[in-house]
Amino acid sequence: MNGLININDIKNGMTIIYDGKLYLIQSFLHVKPGKGAAFMKVKMRNLRTGATIEETINSSVKVEKAHVEKKKMAYLYNSGTGYVFMDNETYEQTEISEDKLENEKKFLLENMEVQIAFYQGEIIGITLPEKVEYVVAETTEAVKGNTTNNAQKDATLENGLVVKVPLFITEGERIIVSTEDGKYSSRA
Repeated sequence: MNGLININDIKNGMTIIYDGKLYLIQSFLHVKPGKGAAFMKVKMRNLRTGATIEETINSSVKVEKAHVEKKKMAYLYNSGTGYVFMDNETYEQTEISEDKLENEKKFLLENMEVQIAFYQGEIIGITLPEKVEYVVAETTEAVKGNTTNNAQKDATLENGLVVKVPLFITEGERIIVSTEDGKYSSRA
């Protein structure tokens, strides 16, 4: 299922095996110096450790393209040792350990649909929706006289996440939060 490709044929978002490790290509630049062989500057994230590296790779190198399977699953609950997801088609449940969801876990909501990536049966990560709707559980009071441009206050959401919101947002309101940077986007 996996095949060798020339390093020049990589694309952003592609999954490859380089140096025996599984990587997701984040960005690349083809460099053709005046003298010497052409090469690629590649920024990629190790899908097992989460570490991002930058490599300079000779353009004649071949890498193995990794076939990653993606499944839509729904988040069910936190089991105490991990997070349980259910396949929407087979109803099969899968538990992912907390350390694999370091950044994503703070955005999870019951029944949220996510995409889980598998490589040869091993879970290598999840992709959250770009924006998620939450209910504001609690906010701090706006400080009287604080009317500077873009004044903000803290709001605790239904899942415990704390975000900065504009002063007009009140408890019980539904807001949209970006999962990319964890910032308030708009009212729902």
